Amino acid sequence: MDKKKLKKIILIIFIVVLIIAGIAFYINSTHYQSTDDAYIESDLIQIAPRVSGQIEEIYIKDNQRIKEGDLIAKIDDSDYKVKYEQAQANYEKALYSQKVAKARLDAINSEIKSAEKDLKRYKNLYQAGAVSQQVLDSAQTKYDNTKAKLLAAEEDILSSSNNKVADANLKALKALRDQAELYLKYTEIVAPNDGTVTNKNVDKGKYVQVGQPLFTLVSDNIWVEANYKENQVGAMKPGQPVEIKIDAYPKKKFKGKIDSIQRASGAKSSLFPPENAVGSFVKIVQRIPVKIIFTEDIDTDEYNIVAGMSVEPRVKIK
Repeated sequence: MDKKKLKKIILIIFIVVLIIAGIAFYINSTHYQSTDDAYIESDLIQIAPRVSGQIEEIYIKDNQRIKEGDLIAKIDDSDYKVKYEQAQANYEKALYSQKVAKARLDAINSEIKSAEKDLKRYKNLYQAGAVSQQVLDSAQTKYDNTKAKLLAAEEDILSSSNNKVADANLKALKALRDQAELYLKYTEIVAPNDGTVTNKNVDKGKYVQVGQPLFTLVSDNIWVEANYKENQVGAMKPGQPVEIKIDAYPKKKFKGKIDSIQRASGAKSSLFPPENAVGSFVKIVQRIPVKIIFTEDIDTDEYNIVAGMSVEPRVKIK
């Protein structure tokens, strides 16, 4: 084969390759959208105590996996036990006083009913001439004394246990008791959900304050946050399939789908959004965050996918 024919064949092959590459590029650009500005995201929960005190026991270590409800740490509860017992005693005392006052009132009500019956009977007997004035006066005195006791008991009830103020005081004491019980419960710090311990900053014997971060709990729930250019998201919508390539595992392509598209650009939702109404405005292509979730179960023993990993998602838009 002479050189001219060989060059011609090579040229034809080159042209065919270019055409195939062009067709492939066209299909890829019109049917798929990808970006390298994407990362693995996860729920990061700052674990902090709800009461202050000295750490009595710590049950976790760095990078340990824990389950929802697992006991993480225990704060010395001596002071909180005393406060709870005091609140419980005050509540029981007020409740007992209320019950005693009501029981006394019930007893006096029974007495006055009996005295009233006796007074009516003696009045009838006196009118019939069967008893003397002295006996009638004695029955009247007994009735008057019992009525006075009733008025005193009612006054006591109104001032201590049965009126709205007393009921409110009892409710307040109950609320203080319940609050003390909650604080006692909060001395045991438990995991709010499944995850992995990171940035541990607590040890046995350390004094901690309310809201002081002890460590970060990285949730098992992971997703991809991809920042696509604004001219890429026009044809995107939730539910579209996504091919996810993670830099740590280049030979594996994970399956996913678009969960949602943010209703503001990354710059617009930042702490200091840009002010475009200025004379020095320069148009910059904006990035729109797109949330992508995995649609396959990820074997955590085989794949260690953690928040912050670089990802290249490829969305199929057609």
